[in-house]
Amino acid sequence: MAHTISFSDEDYKKAAEKWRKQLLLLPMFACQESLRFMTGIPGVRGKLHVGTAGSKAQFAPYKASRTSSSTTDVTYRELETFFGNVCEDFEPNSVITTLLGEGASFLGDGQKNAPSAKLVIASVAKSLGEELHNVIFSAKRNEGGDTSADLFNGFTTIADSEVTAGNISEAKGNLYKVTTGFSEADAVDVAKAIERKAHPKLRAMKKFLYCSPEFADAYNDAYLLTHGGISYNTKFEQAYVEGSSNKTTLAPLPCLAGSTKFFLAPQSNMLYGYDNMSDVERIQVDRFKPWFLTLSAAIFFGVQFYSIDPRMLLMVDVTKQG
Repeated sequence: MAHTISFSDEDYKKAAEKWRKQLLLLPMFACQESLRFMTGIPGVRGKLHVGTAGSKAQFAPYKASRTSSSTTDVTYRELETFFGNVCEDFEPNSVITTLLGEGASFLGDGQKNAPSAKLVIASVAKSLGEELHNVIFSAKRNEGGDTSADLFNGFTTIADSEVTAGNISEAKGNLYKVTTGFSEADAVDVAKAIERKAHPKLRAMKKFLYCSPEFADAYNDAYLLTHGGISYNTKFEQAYVEGSSNKTTLAPLPCLAGSTKFFLAPQSNMLYGYDNMSDVERIQVDRFKPWFLTLSAAIFFGVQFYSIDPRMLLMVDVTKQG
C-alpha cells in the first residue's frame, strides 16, 4: 500500500524558522567543490578590512646610539559581502518524490528515508548555492541585476581590475602570461614554468593552482606522455605539479571551465565571506499560489584575496596570442 507524505503550510513555516541558520548555510555547502580550497570568514555583513603587515626591520651590529626607525608597512584589502535575496516557487510534492527516490539527507540528522518539511526546504535552498559556485570567479557586481553573477565581484573580476590599476603586473611579479596557451603536449612544461615563475616565498608554501578542468586534463595527458615509463607513475591523475616538491596541488574547478585566467595561491589567500548569524539574513516559506510554495531567502556573500603581494599570489593568463 502506497503511503502519501504531506506537510501543512505551517509545518514548512516552522521548519524554516527553527532551522534558519542551518538552511542559510546550505548554499555554502553546494559551493564546496570550490570553497573547500578556500578560507571562509563567517559573520561578515558589508565590508571587512583584512590587513597584511610587512617590515624591513632587522638586527645589526650593536650600537648604543642606534635609534628607532619605522619600516613596517600595513596593507589593507576590503572583503565586501553583498546583500542578496531570492524568491523561488517550488512544488512540495515534486521535491518529496525526488527525496524519496534519492534517500538524501541534507542536514545530517539521520533522516535518510522519509523526508521532513525541513528536508524539502533544504533541497530547494541547496540548489541556490549551485549558481553561486558557477560564478565565484566570474561574477561582476551589478546592483540592477537579477542573477548570482550580478551579486558580487568574483576573484577573476577583482584580479582584472587590479591588472587595470597596475597593482597586478609582470613587473610586480604577481602576473605571468603564457602567450602560447597550452596543449596536452606541453601542459606539464607550462605548469612547471608557472611554479618557477612564482616568488620564492610563494613556492615554499603549500598552495593550489586554481585552474580550468581543461588544463588539468591536458596536464594529465602530457604527464602520461612524458612519464609513462617511470615506475613511480602508478596512476593517471597527478595531484601535484611536477617540480613543486609536492607543494602545489592542481585544483581544477568546474566554475573555471573555459577560463584562461588561473591563480596560484595558498588556501588562506582565497577568502569568501558570508553571514548566517544576523537577523537581516532570513529564510521563510509562504503560499501565494495553489500547489506551489514560495521560498524567500536573503544572504550576504562576497570574495576577496587576502593579499595580492607576489609572495601570496600569482595570477596566470594563458590566453593564446596570435
